[in-house]
Amino acid sequence: MDLSVWLALMALFFAGGLTPGPAVMMVMSASLRYGAPTALVPAAGVSAANVVWISLAATGIATFAAQAPLVLMGLKIAGICFIAWLAWTMATADPHRPRARADQAPAKSNLFGRGVGLQLLNPNALVFFGLLLPSYFDPDKPVVQQALLIMLTVTITEMFGLAFYA
Repeated sequence: MDLSVWLALMALFFAGGLTPGPAVMMVMSASLRYGAPTALVPAAGVSAANVVWISLAATGIATFAAQAPLVLMGLKIAGICFIAWLAWTMATADPHRPRARADQAPAKSNLFGRGVGLQLLNPNALVFFGLLLPSYFDPDKPVVQQALLIMLTVTITEMFGLAFYA
């Protein structure tokens, strides 16, 4: 991958990591409720899901999505339902409940799973990774090396952005 392409990719995902969206809201909510260190657990889940998205992009998910519009629509609907459920959970929570301590947080696996689920079902992630990311792959260069570089770049920039909000 050329340096200019990599810098453009890094800028895109750095801006994406700082743009408020469902992942940022989840991390901020966990941070306000349980503290910053605990909020990094769902952030790690989001980053793990990004690795899945990048792997799918490297294997041609955009081509599949174009050929299976009903599957794509089903993913979008599932994502909207999951995000709506998370929003409902936050909206109906008792606003007067005192701040919980980190030791009162849900299990780390639960928080991590919520981060993974949110990002895998996020319609914006589908567009970002499934339709936009493949354009950063150079067909004349080894796909595995490019995918690993993209995974590393996206994970670092996403975690930096989410840690900023935590």
